[in-house]
Amino acid sequence: MNNPVGYPQLTFPAHDFRMVEEDGQHKIFDPVRKKMVVLTPEEWVRQHVIGYLHKEKGYPLSLLKVEKEFIYNKLSKRADIVACSNSGAPILLVECKSHEVPITQEVFDQIVRYNLVMQVKILLVTNGINIYCCSLEGGEYKALATIPLYKELTAE
Repeated sequence: MNNPVGYPQLTFPAHDFRMVEEDGQHKIFDPVRKKMVVLTPEEWVRQHVIGYLHKEKGYPLSLLKVEKEFIYNKLSKRADIVACSNSGAPILLVECKSHEVPITQEVFDQIVRYNLVMQVKILLVTNGINIYCCSLEGGEYKALATIPLYKELTAE
């Protein structure tokens, strides 16, 4: 698969993305939202994460939510990706940044704030180049070596 001009190869495996150019804009098909969306650097990362979670880690597309809206501190916010269990409970929260945005403490603070509302055990932060995954255990976040398989998070 060829990357669009200006979009680098990311750490995630490449997938066969459906892309078009419409009205002078590049668009990419989002299999979760089931529509073409404007291709931005952040969207390029988001679509790689969706493909990876689904194809490599077994997360059902039907249980992924993209740009999931929620209220934090009386403000409307959007989580990039939320993976849910079969019962609909959130189990994984993902924050995607453009490949040009470094992953800093501020980015981690953002996803931790979001998690005050979402209450998930696993957080994933990535700019497509760097990938950080951690679990919430006993009130502390601990780094994980890999992103858990869907079945590992939903095993009862």
